Amino acid sequence: MIIPVRRFAATCSLCALGVTLAACGTASTPHTAHQGHSAPATGSAAPSRPPTLAPGPAGMTPVFTNGPRTQGNTVALTFDADMTADQGPRAAAGEHFDNPQLIATLRGFKVPATVFMTGRWADEYPKEARDLGRDPLFEVANHSYSHYAFTDDCYGLPIVPEDKMRSDVERAYTAFKKAGIRDAMPYFRFPGGCYDQRALRTLSAVGVTAVQWDVVSGDAFATDADAVAQQVLEGVKPGSVVVMHCTRSAAPVTEKALRTIVPELRKKGFRFVKVSELIGAAGGRH
Repeated sequence: MIIPVRRFAATCSLCALGVTLAACGTASTPHTAHQGHSAPATGSAAPSRPPTLAPGPAGMTPVFTNGPRTQGNTVALTFDADMTADQGPRAAAGEHFDNPQLIATLRGFKVPATVFMTGRWADEYPKEARDLGRDPLFEVANHSYSHYAFTDDCYGLPIVPEDKMRSDVERAYTAFKKAGIRDAMPYFRFPGGCYDQRALRTLSAVGVTAVQWDVVSGDAFATDADAVAQQVLEGVKPGSVVVMHCTRSAAPVTEKALRTIVPELRKKGFRFVKVSELIGAAGGRH
């Protein structure tokens, strides 16, 4: 299921509204089990780690919504590869949870992007997952294994019990490795954008930075590509994170909307970056 955001209020109180980081501070070292890096050979330099944010109050998972507004016209397009744990029969019946044409369009435009992938999606499309994970144009981040909600009342999604939240996230990283993704990012996007302080506390041990967004594309179940493009173009500011989807059956006009969004933003002087670059510019450290 593809869902717009509505749950910022629960955690934005952790810092003053308008601040780039919902959990303020300098960067911390992410949980090494999920960085995808093997140990360096003796005498060689350690591999660079993706930038992450410091834990929030009481050690809670930090939340990132947008990059700096004053450091150049950068924008990050992000794409959720949604698939719930129980949608296998629908995929077997021919429903497309992937969108190869959208990925081809991003490659054609040479637009870097961050794909928030569920573990179930990686299990269903291992070749596509591996290709994305090994293409330097993209970075793959975690969207849970099951695409179940981490709070109550989240757009009708099934709910992950609190004692299963951490294992659900870790199971997604395991699925990525099984598919051949070597360097999944230590970033996590809550299904539906729904989170609360309980979820942030529970995931703190995983060592991820939670990544939300400040621009909703409205592509979920949309049928008008021009309307999606207009919503993005009107919402983007320097440092914006745009949430879109790469699930054909539930976001059928996203690829067409991109063919307007990308050239128009470039005309306005915007430069496309991955989420990791925005986090680094916002004060994250390797």
